[in-house]
Amino acid sequence: MSLSDHIKPISYLKANAAKIAEELKNDGEAYIITQNGEAAMVVQSVAEYEQTQETLAMLKLITQSDQDIEQGNVHDAKTVLAELRNRRGL
Repeated sequence: MSLSDHIKPISYLKANAAKIAEELKNDGEAYIITQNGEAAMVVQSVAEYEQTQETLAMLKLITQSDQDIEQGNVHDAKTVLAELRNRRGL
């Protein structure tokens, strides 16, 4: 299904909520819901939402890592491993 098939007015959502929920579970393609002719919300499955949140969290970690590198907040692996072994008494 194309994205244009998943743009629906809010009245469609109200009348077909169970059908939409089933489609979201099966194909995962989100719906864009309009109100008064303008995009008002996105309806997506819980699985898709969770995947999106995980992706955003990973991107935030990558961004933070890049910032740490730029600021020089890094340590070489040998030093870190030696420090960990020392703390553990190994």
